[in-house]
Amino acid sequence: MSSPQNVLTAVAWPYANGPRHIGHVAGFGVPSDIFSRYQRMAGNNVLMISGTDEHGTPIQVQADKEGVSARELSDRYNRVIASDLQKLGLSYDLFTRTTTRNHYDVVQKIFLGLLDNGYIFPRTELGAISPSTGRTLPDRYIEGTCPICGYPAARGDQCDNCGNQLDPVDLINPVSRINGETPKFVETEQYFLDLPAFTEVLGDWMRKQGHWRPNVQKFSLNLLEDLKPRAITRDLDWGVPVPLDGWRDRSDKKIYVWFDAVIGYLSASIEWAARTGDPEAWRPFWQPGPNGEQPQGYYFMGKDNIVFHAEIWPAMLFGYSGIGAKGGHPGSLGALQRPYEVVSSEFLTMEGRKFSSSRNVVIYVGDMLSRYDADALRYYLASAGPENQDTDFTWAEFVRRNNDELVAGWGNLVNRTISMTAKNLGSIPAAGDLTDADRALLGSSRAAFGTVGDLIARNRQKAAIGEVMKLVGEANKYLSDTAPWKLKNEDPDRMASVLHTTLQVVDDVKTLITPFLPGSAEKVHHALGGEGIWAAMPDLVEVEEPTATGSPSYAVLTGDYQTQAHWQSTPIAVGRPLAAPTPIFTKLDPSVVDEELDRLAAAAEQS
Repeated sequence: MSSPQNVLTAVAWPYANGPRHIGHVAGFGVPSDIFSRYQRMAGNNVLMISGTDEHGTPIQVQADKEGVSARELSDRYNRVIASDLQKLGLSYDLFTRTTTRNHYDVVQKIFLGLLDNGYIFPRTELGAISPSTGRTLPDRYIEGTCPICGYPAARGDQCDNCGNQLDPVDLINPVSRINGETPKFVETEQYFLDLPAFTEVLGDWMRKQGHWRPNVQKFSLNLLEDLKPRAITRDLDWGVPVPLDGWRDRSDKKIYVWFDAVIGYLSASIEWAARTGDPEAWRPFWQPGPNGEQPQGYYFMGKDNIVFHAEIWPAMLFGYSGIGAKGGHPGSLGALQRPYEVVSSEFLTMEGRKFSSSRNVVIYVGDMLSRYDADALRYYLASAGPENQDTDFTWAEFVRRNNDELVAGWGNLVNRTISMTAKNLGSIPAAGDLTDADRALLGSSRAAFGTVGDLIARNRQKAAIGEVMKLVGEANKYLSDTAPWKLKNEDPDRMASVLHTTLQVVDDVKTLITPFLPGSAEKVHHALGGEGIWAAMPDLVEVEEPTATGSPSYAVLTGDYQTQAHWQSTPIAVGRPLAAPTPIFTKLDPSVVDEELDRLAAAAEQS
C-alpha cells in the first residue's frame, strides 16, 4: 500500500464586498469540496484552505455605497460568506480572512524575502487617480481598448480577450469603471515584482506540467512571451502595510491586493497549523518531506484567475525560494512548493445572461439554500456545471435534474429498496445463491470505485458523477427486472438474495456519491441502519481575537473530517434492523420555474 499523499486544496478567495452567487461556488466552491472529500476518503492527508479577500478597490467602492468603513463591510460579509459556504457543506479545514494579523505577517515576510533576493525593486511610474475624488484608481477599475488586440473592454491590468498583461496608461481611451470619467495620470513611486526574471524558470516548469488541462498549460505558456514587471504597491489607504522604513507607517501606500491575496493560501495554512497546536503542521503541505515526499497543491478557481495562479504566484514562490535569473536563497519560511495543478473552470451564466449583482441578474447562495436543499444545488453544479465550457443555469433544468435524476433515480432506489426490506424482512438479509445478473451488478458496483475515483482525482467530476448515476440506473433496472415484490410467497430465498444485492449496491452508491452529496449520503447511511457520522460537515466558529484592522473577533469555517467514510465497497451488515425510510430528496413542483423567473424579473426591474 502506498503512503498517504499530502494534498493541499487551495480554493480561490471570494471578495468580501457582498454575498456570493452560485456562479462563484460553481467555479471555486463545490468542485474543490468534491475533490477534498474524495481525497480524504481515499486515505490522503488533506488541507483545504481559503477565506474572504478583504483588500482592494471592490471593498472600498462597496463600503462607500453603503456608507460604512471598509473594515465594517469586510466584517459583515466575512460572516455572510462563511455562513453560506457552511450551509453548502464545503469542508474547509480553515476558511479565514486576509485582515488577520497572521496574514499581514506572512505577506510581509514574502515581500521581504523577494526583496532580499533582488526580485522586487522600486520604480517611478504613472499612476491613475480620479480627478473628482483624488483617489487612486486601481488597474482593474480602469477600462479601455486593448492596444494589442483592439478588444474594447480591456482592464487596466489585463486583457481578458488576448490574455496579455497591461498597464492602465497603455489603454486606448481609458475610463473609470466607477464613474466613467477619464483618469488623470501622475508620477508615483512604487515597488515592482520583476516577473521577466522568471521567464526561463517558469517556462521550464510549465512545460513539465503534462497533467494540467491543455487549455491552462497552453494559455500560461503563451503569457510568457510578454512578461513585464508588475506593481506590488499602490497609493491606497486600505491594505497590508509596506514593511520598509519610510513606508510602513504611511497611510497612502499599501501592498496591492493581487499580491497579498495569493499569499493567503500560505498564511491560511500557517494559521490552521497554529490552531491545531502544532505551528509546523503546515510544512508537509508546502515542502518536501524528509524522504523526498512531494506535496501536491491543487488550486481551484475560475478561468479569469489563471494568470495569477499559473504564472504570478509560481513566480513569487520561485523568487522567495531563491530560484530565478538572479538566484538567491530561501526566505525565513524556507523554500516553498509551486502548484501541482491549476484547476480552472469556465463561467456559469443564468438564463442566457451573465451574472451581475449590480443588475440583479443573480442567484445568491444564501437565497438559493433558503428555498432548496444544498445537495440539489451541489448535484446540479457537479453534473451540469462549467467544468470545461461555459454553461447556462436555467431553473427548468434545475427542476428537471432534481426531479428526474435525484428524486426518481437515486432517491427512488434508496426508498423502495429499504422500504421493501423493512416491510418484508425487517433487517438486512443474507444472500443465497447468486445469479449471473446478481454478480454482474455487484461487479459493476465494485468496479465503480476505481473508475469514479480516478475521474475525481483527475478533476473530471462531471464524468465521475455520470458514472455514479449510470450505476444507479443499472440498479433500478435490476430491481424492476427481478421484481422482488412478487417473490415473497413463491421464492422467499430469491427475494432475500435480490434485496441483499440491491442493498449492497445502495450502500456502495452512498459511498461513491458522498463527495458530491454529503448531506444526503449521511441520510442514506442512517436509513441503512448506520450509526455515527458518515460525512462530516464544517463548523462556523467565532475566533475571539482582534484582526490587524481592529475587528475584535471574526468567523472561520473549520471541522474534523476524519470519519468512517472510506473509498471502498464494504459488505453490508447482515441482520442489521431496517425501518421504513423518509424520502431522501424533495420533489419540486414545476411551478417553481415560473416563480423563480418572476422573482428574477422583479429584481431586475428594481435595479
